[in-house]
Amino acid sequence: MTRLVSRVGRGPHTGIDRVEQAYLDHLLSLPAPLFLLCRTATGYVLLDRQGALALASRLAGAVAWGGPDLAGFLSRKLSAPRRRAEADLRRLSVARARRGRLARLLRTHLPEGTAYLNVGHSNLHPEVFEAWRALPGARVGVLVHDTIPLDYPGFQRPGTPARFEAMLRRVGASADLAIYNSEATRTASETWFARWGRVPPGVVAHLGVVPAPPDQAALPPGLSLPRPYFLALGTIEPRKNHALLLDVWQALSAELPPEDLPGLVIVGSRGWKNEEVFRRLDALSPKAGIVELSNLSDGAVTALIDGAAALLFPSRAEGYGLPPMEAAARGTPTICANLPVYREILGDYPVYADPDDVYFWEQSIRNLAESMQAGQSGEGTRRVPPDLPDWSSHFGVVLART
Repeated sequence: MTRLVSRVGRGPHTGIDRVEQAYLDHLLSLPAPLFLLCRTATGYVLLDRQGALALASRLAGAVAWGGPDLAGFLSRKLSAPRRRAEADLRRLSVARARRGRLARLLRTHLPEGTAYLNVGHSNLHPEVFEAWRALPGARVGVLVHDTIPLDYPGFQRPGTPARFEAMLRRVGASADLAIYNSEATRTASETWFARWGRVPPGVVAHLGVVPAPPDQAALPPGLSLPRPYFLALGTIEPRKNHALLLDVWQALSAELPPEDLPGLVIVGSRGWKNEEVFRRLDALSPKAGIVELSNLSDGAVTALIDGAAALLFPSRAEGYGLPPMEAAARGTPTICANLPVYREILGDYPVYADPDDVYFWEQSIRNLAESMQAGQSGEGTRRVPPDLPDWSSHFGVVLART
């Protein structure tokens, strides 16, 4: 639960956060003994099923987080919400250990043959693998979401590729099972593992695609959306390629009268190494037809998906990439880059486009906008959703191997 707790107070869940939450929800529904391991600023905490239920109720907002404890007050680098969350973890825990003593904690409190699942790319430190190796019969399964920091290091923050490589090398050397969200991720990961030596046993289990119910009331008060509008979802960072969409709208605004210009709604927090795109967004005039939003609830995002002429997703690389799948689940047309994961999951549902071909994107967007305007609503552009993966299938595959 390390990643999920670290995200407390930082806005809506990201894709990996949702996966960790889905695992928590599913494992709580099973009768098997359950423990949660979390790395905090003061060391490791272990929660039993009762503690897991209490944590789940806090993550869901059904129970308020408590106040910070003394250790929290001393953890000045943590945000106030995270200090409160980690204090509750300590209060709810059945055991705690400082770093360097995790192996003893596991041997004392967990039965032999325990299966450890890490699905958040967090807390995969050498001590963690060594501690599980010291527990007789323990098995370690790690969900690998992507290898993007190694495949596209230029899109990353300084230091991220090196840290990610060290983490993935440990997975390759020590995991009993590598869980992959797609065949595309498996192919990329096993290519790296083979370079380093050991390729761990692996299994592909597609992530569940379950958009939240739409919630129009959760949209910002007074939000005025142009009709028709197109939607872009995702952190505004170089890999997501928002620059292409700004180029398209610049071309459209030069060619169309203002009353015919479709809107572009960009939903996502501002990320890193994208100052030129931030500058362009800040310089937009109200007549540009572009709206930037962030920190929306999942229900608000689904409401935007339902009303959009199409989802636009020109990302240059994805391990799974939920937005096009969530749009497909709602029957919303999608234009996305021709990435292997979308061919694998969505087949011929999207319109595939080169992420550098501004002209093709512009023409595709114009065609969809005209179709929607002709129908005076989004119904004329709706499509039959394809069959998409669900969490039940995912867990059936994973738990059969752990």
